[in-house]
Amino acid sequence: CLTVVDLGPGWYEVDISAETLSKTNLGAWAEGRRVNLERALKVGDELGGHIVSGHVDGVAEVILMQTEGDSTRVQFRAPEALAKFIAPKGSVALNGTSLTVNEVQGAIFGVNLITHTKEVTNWGEVAVGDKVNLEIDTLARYVARLGEFPA
Repeated sequence: CLTVVDLGPGWYEVDISAETLSKTNLGAWAEGRRVNLERALKVGDELGGHIVSGHVDGVAEVILMQTEGDSTRVQFRAPEALAKFIAPKGSVALNGTSLTVNEVQGAIFGVNLITHTKEVTNWGEVAVGDKVNLEIDTLARYVARLGEFPA
């Protein structure tokens, strides 16, 4: 969780908890680094994708980037403990961007990035070996939790 505590023209300052630092790539951030930010969804707003809470579950590593026509296929290695929550044609948030999962094999999963996404987010700057913030689908999280208890 990040909380903006000060704001100025072209900059902001946040407070970060130890939990956040342990689960995210924020410890590797440098001043001036481009990040993806969106305002929170308000009641009554149109929901155009999956629900992203902003609560990062872990870090995935970029292991492949391959141009396919006008898009880029990107593969990631997820932490083993989170891999079970990632399903083909399901949703994940990576660096705060809601994306559709194309394929999954064990802890490896892939997405496609369209040109627009690469232009309006920091995805145009990502490279193989980078660590990205991974948020699993909220619904998958709750379904798995319900399955832990007898009916």
